[in-house]
Amino acid sequence: MDELFNQSSMIKAEARRLGFDGCGISHAEKLDEDARYLKGWLQKNYHGTMQYMENHAELRVDPTRLVDGAISVISVILNYFPSKTQDDPEAPVISKYAYGKDYHDVIRKKLGLLLAYINRWVARARGRGFTDSGPVLDRAWAARAGLGWIGKNSNLISPSKGSFFFIGTLFVDIPLYYDKPIPDFCGDCNRCVHACPTQAIVSPRVVDSRRCISYLTIANRGEIDEKYREHFSNRVFGCDICQDVCPWNRKSIPHQVTDFEPLPGLLEMKRNDWHSLDEGGFNRIFSKSAVKRTKFSGLKRNLKFIE
Repeated sequence: MDELFNQSSMIKAEARRLGFDGCGISHAEKLDEDARYLKGWLQKNYHGTMQYMENHAELRVDPTRLVDGAISVISVILNYFPSKTQDDPEAPVISKYAYGKDYHDVIRKKLGLLLAYINRWVARARGRGFTDSGPVLDRAWAARAGLGWIGKNSNLISPSKGSFFFIGTLFVDIPLYYDKPIPDFCGDCNRCVHACPTQAIVSPRVVDSRRCISYLTIANRGEIDEKYREHFSNRVFGCDICQDVCPWNRKSIPHQVTDFEPLPGLLEMKRNDWHSLDEGGFNRIFSKSAVKRTKFSGLKRNLKFIE
């Protein structure tokens, strides 16, 4: 046990050296409770047009089917809370996580470096890393690893860091020392539930994606239902409202990740700059950003919707 504890401590220390703001480890096993929740969520069609959620449901709840020989799950978090936000209060709003370079690329590289360290200094290990890019319940694993609890808005909340962070997950085929989950500290607070302008949080920890502004502006490929026109709060890519009102995010501090610094000129864009944006400008500004997920046609649809 002492050896496993020391190995886990080495991994956590390296994760911090790589810039991660937290690291926890859990045992790779089937997530039975999450499997039941996911089944019910899918049966209610809360996933909308995200067919991939249904196609790979069995992989999401059983890591041994996703990564052959998986024994341990290493979860990491990386702060993206910005030091400043968009200048023009009338400009279309994008989520804070999209200010800088695409987090997928940043975290995937760091997870690769962490795996390389494990192989060199800890033990020979096969592994596979994910960051919101595969059939992985990253928040569930991070909660099991003691990095936070799942809040009523379905985000992972850290008692010391809030929720403005990305999650990375690394499955490895070696045993390690496992952390314990922490209690849920949401208590009677329902600020996120009441603040959601489209009432997408249908019950604590249950989000109907079909109503969620993040889904409607990014994953949704069709037209946006007119009934939401007066409730979009000028959002055109993602939404931070349920996080902005969370009391735990009073503890959020600006990140120190160079790659997450705002793209040149992004925060200074005025309302007219957004609405007059052409495809060339879109490609120039957002070529390395998560905003490219919605494509130029999707962003123009969103801009037209809030006019």
